[in-house]
Amino acid sequence: MDQKKIKDLVDEALELNESLFLINLVISENNKIQVTVDGDNGVPLSECIRISRNVEHNLDREEEDFSLEVTTPDIAHPLTEKRQYIKNINRILKVKTAEESFEGTLTNADEDKIVLQWKAREPKPIGKGKVTVEKTATIEYKNIKEAKVKIVF
Repeated sequence: MDQKKIKDLVDEALELNESLFLINLVISENNKIQVTVDGDNGVPLSECIRISRNVEHNLDREEEDFSLEVTTPDIAHPLTEKRQYIKNINRILKVKTAEESFEGTLTNADEDKIVLQWKAREPKPIGKGKVTVEKTATIEYKNIKEAKVKIVF
């Protein structure tokens, strides 16, 4: 299968809804095409169907047999695109860097970095006991090894 042709067909379908964006495109050796898309406001099933049809109707099964799957990323998959971070502002993220791990509310995401905030209990500077303090971490995308949205019930 021609990966460029399939990517072009997916991009063509995504152009009709600017809130959608491609996360991943994988074509296995046995021509199983897996397309993962996300959206700034989620992805309705009708959009997955529309993207699937745009790809399928422009490929010839007589020429080359294939299977096609258009999905959205599940909650267990890490965030990979900057737009996913922006979409998840005000949600709790677990972020790992090479040096440490953070868990906090994503308060900002721009072109270069994200900002997490959380509360922590620390010993009082004077006397016994602990005090709650507000912590902030600014992390550049290039330093993020993995970031996942924490599911809160």
